[in-house]
Amino acid sequence: MREQLETIQTEALEKIGQAADTKELQEIKVAYLGKKGSLTNVLRGMGKISKEERPVIGEMANKVREAITATLNEKSEKLELVALEKQLEKEAIDVTLPGRPIKVGGPHLLTKIVEEIEDLFIGMGFEVREGPEVETDYYNFEALNLPKGHPARDMQDTFYLTNELLMRTHTSPVQARTMREFDGQKPVKMICPGKVYRRDTDDATHSHQFTQIEGLYVDKNVTMSDLKGILDVFAKKMFGADREIRLRPSFFPFTEPSVEMDISCKVCGGEGCSVCKGTGWIEILGAGMVHPNVLSMAGYDPEVYTGFAFGMGPERIAMLKYGVNDIRQFYTNDIRFLKQYHNA
Repeated sequence: MREQLETIQTEALEKIGQAADTKELQEIKVAYLGKKGSLTNVLRGMGKISKEERPVIGEMANKVREAITATLNEKSEKLELVALEKQLEKEAIDVTLPGRPIKVGGPHLLTKIVEEIEDLFIGMGFEVREGPEVETDYYNFEALNLPKGHPARDMQDTFYLTNELLMRTHTSPVQARTMREFDGQKPVKMICPGKVYRRDTDDATHSHQFTQIEGLYVDKNVTMSDLKGILDVFAKKMFGADREIRLRPSFFPFTEPSVEMDISCKVCGGEGCSVCKGTGWIEILGAGMVHPNVLSMAGYDPEVYTGFAFGMGPERIAMLKYGVNDIRQFYTNDIRFLKQYHNA
C-alpha cells in the first residue's frame, strides 16, 4: 500500500505540472482526491491491513493528500494569473485614442429668460417667491378683486378641478398670499415666476400652459413714477439701451389705474414695420397701481400703503428678443430648435 501511495503522489504531481488550464486541473483533482479518486480507493482498503500498520499508512496518506492539494493550489494560482494577463492583454485600452464626444445640453431658452429676469429684479431689491399651481378660487380671483359673478372672470377661461379648486390662471395669487402672510405689517417687494393654465386653443401665439412672471411692490409712498422707472430699466436691460417705453391706459380688476406697456420696435426703430404692424410699438406687459380693495383684503391700509404690480410672459419676451415666431416651438422639444440658443 505504501508503494501505491507513492505512485499516486508521483503521478498526480506530474500531471499537475503538465496541466494547461484550470479545467484540466479540476479533472486531476477529481481523479485523485474525489469520492471515486485513486487516493480515496486506497484509503478504503485500510481495513485489510494490520492494526500496527494503519497509523503509519494513515499518516502517509494524509501527507500525500496534503502534497497533492498544495501543488493543486499553487498551480491554480499560476494558471489564474496567466489567464488574467491574457484577458488584460485582450481588453487593453489604447489611452492615446481620441475619446468619444459627449453631447452637452444647455438650459432651455425659457429657463434662460426667466433666470435673466430674476437676476435683473433681484438686483433691484426684489425677492423671488413661488406658490401652488393648484389654487383656490379665493386667491386666484376673490382676493384680487374678482368676486364670484364678476364679468372679468370670463377673460381667463379656467380649468376648474372642483367648485373651489382650479389650475391657477396667473401668478397673481402668489402676490395675494404673500401680502396676507405679511398681514399689512411690512413692505412687499417680490416677483413670482411660474406656470399658469388657461383653456385656450394652441396656436402660434397661444398655449393652454404658459409661463408668467408677476411683480409686486407695496410700501408707503409708492407711485406710478416708481413703476415706470422700474419698467424702463427692465426694457433697456432685456431689449437694449436704445429701447423706449410707453404706458397706455388699460383695465385690470386688481389694479387702478391700469396700464399696458409697449416698447419701441427694435426691427424698425419705431418707424413702423410688419413686426409692429406699422405702429412702431410692441405690447410687452400689463401693469398698474394695486387696487385699494386688494390691499384691504390682504390687511394693508390703502390710506397708508400704496403699491404697483406688473405681469409679463417670458414666452412673449423670448419671441420678441430672439425672433421666434411660434410659441409651440418652446414645448415641442425639437433639439434642432433648442440648440440654436445654447449660447444666446
